[in-house]
Amino acid sequence: MGEGVSGLTVVNGLGRYPRTRPRRLRGAEWSRKLVAETHLSTSDLVWPVFILDGEGQREQVASMPGVERLSIDLLVEAVGEAAALGIRSVALFPKTDPSLKTSDGREATNPDNLMCRATRALKAAHPEVGLFCDVALDPYNCDGHDGIVKDGRILNDETVAVLLKQSLVQAAAGADVIAPSDMMDGRIGSIRDALDGAGFEHVQIMSYAAKYASAFYGPFRDAVGSGGALKGDKKTYQMDPANTDESLREVAMDLDEGADMVMVKPGMPYLDIVRRVKETFAVPTLVYQVSGEYAMMKAAADNGWLDNDAAVLESLLAFKRAGACGIFTYAAVEAARLMRGC
Repeated sequence: MGEGVSGLTVVNGLGRYPRTRPRRLRGAEWSRKLVAETHLSTSDLVWPVFILDGEGQREQVASMPGVERLSIDLLVEAVGEAAALGIRSVALFPKTDPSLKTSDGREATNPDNLMCRATRALKAAHPEVGLFCDVALDPYNCDGHDGIVKDGRILNDETVAVLLKQSLVQAAAGADVIAPSDMMDGRIGSIRDALDGAGFEHVQIMSYAAKYASAFYGPFRDAVGSGGALKGDKKTYQMDPANTDESLREVAMDLDEGADMVMVKPGMPYLDIVRRVKETFAVPTLVYQVSGEYAMMKAAADNGWLDNDAAVLESLLAFKRAGACGIFTYAAVEAARLMRGC
């Protein structure tokens, strides 16, 4: 305890009531905005979208209210509308025709697959929009896993060999960011070397570096059509939710291998991981408000248990406050409209 400026009694560096009243700064909206420590904008948002084959096709994802799978023509239109609201990036996830799924996931390396066709169409129509292309085998193999499965084991190095080919066809199609979400060891370095060797040194890599084996992914697996095929779980390659130090090791390895950005996934249950990663490495750190988080929020709002608009914006602000520079959220378009008052 001691005396501060003009005789103000100070305790641990803070003024004492009644001379110091924190509520003074909260009394008016202009003042609250002036002293706000965290700011959310449309440029912080990445909109994950689900792609469907065909033309003029849209399908509601039953477990994700307000989310649809769109054929490429409708997706081009939707991304244009999102861009007009200030959303500068989208992340692409295909629902592959089951007839194209094989145990080796070879459709992932087809330069004319659904993902590559959508990438070319979007880049031609909206060159200013950044495209994050997912790299993993779960939309393409018949096992529902992110890697190649043999005798119940997910093969690491054999999977990486496919992932780098998948990355190359996506880069050739116009991907701005290759986003490996598979959690195989060593894949970032192998993909970086492959991209650089093929003249794609300008293509960024965003690593899903701290991706946890979470219970919150179920609706996403419905959306891409991999959930029904999944045998067992993903605990041998995705991270244990009990661990935090391990996330720092994973991030350090991926950065050393050439990642430009890193991802923490899921979001709200892992805000502590976002903060630790950001404070430890001071690198671009993104977070994913995953399908289960989104579905819970929407279900509660639909039942009148939450104010939807307030909950959407508060949840996104929490990610920014934790240290994220970008947020993958299915509510991106909705949040952009709310921020713009439309």
